[in-house]
Amino acid sequence: LPGDVAFKLHDTFGFPLDLTQDVCRERGVTVDAAGFAAAMDKQKAAGRAAGKFRMDRNVDYAGHGNVFTGYESLEESARVVALYADGVAVGELAEGQPGIVVLDTTPFYSESGGQVGDQGFIGAEGVQFGVEDTQKIKADVFGHHGTQTQGTLRVGDAVRATVDGDRRAATQRNHSVTHLMHKALRDVLGTHVQQKGSLVDADKTRFDFAHNAPVTPAQVSEIERRVNAQILSNEANVVRVLPIEEAQKTGAMMLFGEKYGETVRVIDIGDSRELCGGTHVRRTGDIGLFKVTSEGGVAAGVRRIEAVTGANALHYLQDLESTVHSVASTLRTPAVELQARLGQVLDQMKSLEREIGALKGKLAASKGDELVGQAVDLGGGIQLLVARLDGGDAKTLRDTMDKLKDKLTSAVVVLAVVEGAKVQLAAGVTGGALGRVKAGELVNFVAQQVGGKGGGKPDMAMAGGTDAGALPGALDAVRDWVAGRL
Repeated sequence: LPGDVAFKLHDTFGFPLDLTQDVCRERGVTVDAAGFAAAMDKQKAAGRAAGKFRMDRNVDYAGHGNVFTGYESLEESARVVALYADGVAVGELAEGQPGIVVLDTTPFYSESGGQVGDQGFIGAEGVQFGVEDTQKIKADVFGHHGTQTQGTLRVGDAVRATVDGDRRAATQRNHSVTHLMHKALRDVLGTHVQQKGSLVDADKTRFDFAHNAPVTPAQVSEIERRVNAQILSNEANVVRVLPIEEAQKTGAMMLFGEKYGETVRVIDIGDSRELCGGTHVRRTGDIGLFKVTSEGGVAAGVRRIEAVTGANALHYLQDLESTVHSVASTLRTPAVELQARLGQVLDQMKSLEREIGALKGKLAASKGDELVGQAVDLGGGIQLLVARLDGGDAKTLRDTMDKLKDKLTSAVVVLAVVEGAKVQLAAGVTGGALGRVKAGELVNFVAQQVGGKGGGKPDMAMAGGTDAGALPGALDAVRDWVAGRL
């Protein structure tokens, strides 16, 4: 079983690794424990990285901080105060050259507090610099990362800085809804819920929070209901800049471990109140629509929820609806009757499985009768039967082994089934061979030759392998192995 699948069972459904290993072992399947550990480490690393943003500390800037006007405007007249190429200060950026631009005034929001930096362009007549990201060089100095797409940009140039408005609007919808979702999570799951990290961009919001159990579908539905109710209320957001002591008295949500200055920005969005320096919608109705797309664990006691808003939420729901209609069409039933139709299909499948099981039982009995005559005498009243069951499966293997153990009262039996590239093995020991030959050791001997391993009780054991091409040689070696123990 691949490690990432075992991790999904652990992460999504709460199956411990040891339980998965036990279940697989009973069926002759091994679990990739190293792959499981790698998947766990990847999730933990993602959890630690969530909400952490870079500063361009390698850029040596000693000038004044810039004025940020992005709360009020997406376009601003500014002057270039510094340029960097490959981390080194330069006097100009030529066309096609990547670099970093520092302005005295900027409407571009810099990556911070979970919200990604703005994109857009900086330019003048015949000159344009495409801004691909905005990051902090220092707490009050924003670096505009991008490429000089037209003309030459020089230190001291007067320019016009313009933010990509559509991208900013989508990001703001996701940021504002994160506040509403945080409040709903605490209301539905409990006040122990605390933010552990976040990433807000134009496509989605990703929110990590403290909680020790998967969020149930019913809880997700309630969170969605509460958030969308706040959106429908279309309340105006209220922003206040207050001394930290006064902000604390208002009951505003503060992030544990976060360092705040003497003056903070308090924002009321619907029924949520938090300290936040990010950009937001004007009214909750601007968010449009909210839909959770996934929920899962990223580390011990930390869950991650992802959601979409606005047009992205509509597209997500339309894709789901398209899938539902496609399945309904395949089953030739109206979409509104799909659940009932699926119930009928599942009932039919169970009925067919019972019929198949009964037929396999009869087949096993028939196979057992046929195979008894193929047993060879090893002396001392002990017989050996080694056989491959064509067209069978693991259940046929077990059923046939049970039949043969009843019929061969003092024998060693090895059976094999090939399903695709995989091999299923069974070993049984009866009567006088017990104590001299152990089924677990025997089946493991065969399994190792076909790329697997297994084990079980002294009288009955199962195993699996992945090299069907090696099976004939492995079965041929059984007689000498058994004879050496009698």
